[in-house]
Amino acid sequence: MTVYEELQARGLLAQVTDEDEIRELINNGKATFYIGFDPTADSLHVGHFMALCLMKRLQMAGNKPIALLGGGTAMIGDPSGRTDMRQMMTKETIQHNCDCFKVQMSKFIDFSEGKALMVNNADWLLDLNYVEVLREVGAHFSVNRMLSAECYKQRMEKGLSFLEFNYMIMQSYDFYALFQKYGCNMQFGGDDQWSNMLGGTRLIKTKLNKDAYAMTITLLLNSEGKKMGKTQSGAVWLDPEKTSPFDFYQYWRNIADADVLKCLRMLTFLPLEQINEMDHWEGSQLNQAKEILAFELTKMVHGEEEAVKAQTGARALFGTGNAEEMPIAELTKDDLTDGGLDLISALVKAELAGTRSEGRRAIEQGGVSLDNEKIVDIKYVIPEEKLVGEGVVLRRGKKKFKKVCVK
Repeated sequence: MTVYEELQARGLLAQVTDEDEIRELINNGKATFYIGFDPTADSLHVGHFMALCLMKRLQMAGNKPIALLGGGTAMIGDPSGRTDMRQMMTKETIQHNCDCFKVQMSKFIDFSEGKALMVNNADWLLDLNYVEVLREVGAHFSVNRMLSAECYKQRMEKGLSFLEFNYMIMQSYDFYALFQKYGCNMQFGGDDQWSNMLGGTRLIKTKLNKDAYAMTITLLLNSEGKKMGKTQSGAVWLDPEKTSPFDFYQYWRNIADADVLKCLRMLTFLPLEQINEMDHWEGSQLNQAKEILAFELTKMVHGEEEAVKAQTGARALFGTGNAEEMPIAELTKDDLTDGGLDLISALVKAELAGTRSEGRRAIEQGGVSLDNEKIVDIKYVIPEEKLVGEGVVLRRGKKKFKKVCVK
């Protein structure tokens, strides 16, 4: 099976501009391709994970990835997939986020000896002359065609700012600049980026009379998967300080049954033959497949040692209700009042509830348990002697839990 055929078999490809040419480049390691990452936070999240895995997969086949940090485009914000305008960020915040991205990307991409590049579009976008852009770039874009793009259609009802309207031109210019500076001949992105990507290929072909290609990757999960990377407490980050390895493992361990094999094919590097054997798995076997998925992805992001800890902790928790390796909320005696800790405060301090009101509702609705015993009394106080030393397992719902202890 060729590299391109494997991408197809894994369900990674959605749309391509020139399939024969793209197949030739990828199969022979001749693709210099880029994927853009707008630094809108100080950590990558699982929504970026698929792109990173694809870059790693293609680099292993001899192709050269360019990780494009959107220090310039982040000054505007991408309207794709949004119903409102993104919050404007300062240059200092954007630079900080870019620095964080570089560290995390290096776990996936080998940037040594010219094997890959990491560049920032602020290097060319921030110095552009507006009139020059209008003359040299704007002339190659049809407003009618731009307005027909899906990424703009969904914003027309609430209003699309002229600022955001320029995003397609900026992203297109990125491909144009990368083509000239680094010989980048291919770009990848999600389905929602298709219109922007076509703009870049057209700009290169019409302005330079050169060939450039675009390819989109499929959205990872099913119709419910628009929630990808979201949990009750927010996004699932690749930074262990934001999402612990245990919580990262649990996110993938609790993925819907319908998405397990899809994620195994798209995100892991397990042989397709091994994954295909799981096609008819049901019941407890599907849970085994979820464990395999969670372990492989946690190992990729956090290392094998953390993956083993997360898996051991999860198995112990669901087997006996306690585990040494589960996430811990470590408190001090200053957190206690009158020889104990009220249950609502415990939920908030353990970050299982965002506010006291949220914690109170969770208790009243029967969604809170302590060492596997449901607690419905909102005035319940956890005794100090239970918290000191080993602590207690505090659970909210089926999937959120922490060991709470006082040191």
